[in-house]
Amino acid sequence: MPVQDTLSDAEEQMKKAVEFLKSELRAVRTGRASAGLVEHIKVDYYGTATELRQLAGITVPDPLLIVIKPYDPSSTQAIAKAIQTSDLGVAPQSDGKTVRLAVPPLSQERRDALAHQVKSMGEQCKISLRSIRREAIKDIDQEKKDKVFGEDEADRGHREATELVHENEKKVDETVEAKINEIEEV
Repeated sequence: MPVQDTLSDAEEQMKKAVEFLKSELRAVRTGRASAGLVEHIKVDYYGTATELRQLAGITVPDPLLIVIKPYDPSSTQAIAKAIQTSDLGVAPQSDGKTVRLAVPPLSQERRDALAHQVKSMGEQCKISLRSIRREAIKDIDQEKKDKVFGEDEADRGHREATELVHENEKKVDETVEAKINEIEEV
């Protein structure tokens, strides 16, 4: 397999790692209400763990309120129970047809804890990126050893793998910084 194929695979894996981080960060609570806070909560729907977004329409009519309207009104209580037992820390209010979540503003202490959590998630993503680079370089070195290509091609592959990591780490830093700014926003 040529160096370019190895690098393309690594680039694709790195892109997936950054996208995963972004999807995980959507579930981190900020000072504003967001559908991303609840859409991945698992609800016991007739014995099957189902994501909330598959069971209900989720709207955010104002910055401190999430309204969940189940497609099947009989699932309202199961949705309220799932939100109650989640680590969201918001008590659901149900009228039998909809579930409302009043998202209280965050205390400074909680903002600091969330910012720390977001930074930690960013570091985990960077570790994944470096691991992907390490695997790509290992593959390139093995191919050089097997004489699939020469030393110059291998060196170029090493440089490009490192450049890929730096590009993706920059994306991670920007994503983390944006989320922290969102958390700190009052």
